[in-house]
Amino acid sequence: MTPYICVTCGTQFAETQEPPNRCPICEDARQYVNPAGQAWTSASDLARRHRNSFRQYEAGVLGIGTVPDFAIGQRALLIRHPHGNILWDCIALLDSATIEIVKALGGLRAIAISHPHYYTTMIDWSRAFGNVPVYLHAEDRQWVMRPDSSLRFWDGDRLALADDLVLVRLGGHFAGGTVLHAASASAGGALFSGDIIQVAQDRRWVSFMRSYPNFIPLGSATIRKIISRLSDAQFERVYGAWWDAVVTGGGRGCVERSAARYIAALDAQ
Repeated sequence: MTPYICVTCGTQFAETQEPPNRCPICEDARQYVNPAGQAWTSASDLARRHRNSFRQYEAGVLGIGTVPDFAIGQRALLIRHPHGNILWDCIALLDSATIEIVKALGGLRAIAISHPHYYTTMIDWSRAFGNVPVYLHAEDRQWVMRPDSSLRFWDGDRLALADDLVLVRLGGHFAGGTVLHAASASAGGALFSGDIIQVAQDRRWVSFMRSYPNFIPLGSATIRKIISRLSDAQFERVYGAWWDAVVTGGGRGCVERSAARYIAALDAQ
């Protein structure tokens, strides 16, 4: 029995004798089925062809990503904290070197994930670090393809992982789309956004979409709700989902200015 991994989106499924017939996450309008057809791999096969790379962004924030790119190509972030480290978002590859490095840095206290496209092998990560809890918003429960007792589904718009680490549900891209606000991060705080808030190629701006690969925008009412739910959060940096997708300063103003531009563009149609 193998917990197969979708090659296109990186989602790991419950153990089966044969690969699943379909990937519901890829069939959804926010993702896509590879034009070459559905394909599957396993954790062991993935580790033979790929490795993980690491990047220190600032004190206490370490990026972990797979090379060459696999599936969507996002990188995870290890957030080091006095009360225990948090893995923000997840990647499919978990090799022995990654386990050793993360354990040497204090292991994990919890995993928190922004939305279903980054669930990947979250159960393998949880088990490798002592069955740590994996926090997912309950609105996205239907997209879990590998159920497990480590999953912690939370409701509402806020969940504190520590006094200075708060999960905030923004919705938008997914109903349970979540960001992590780190108020005590160095130099004015940080927002870890995955692509619930997407850092643009011009790093002075961010954007908001229902589907990135299929170019489906969110409506202006949804953008206003996202900004409202961030009303109390102060932050200088915004960490998106990819290696260089980082707003390095003026993050709060960047998000507000970008939301205003986005809404104005929609209203002008």
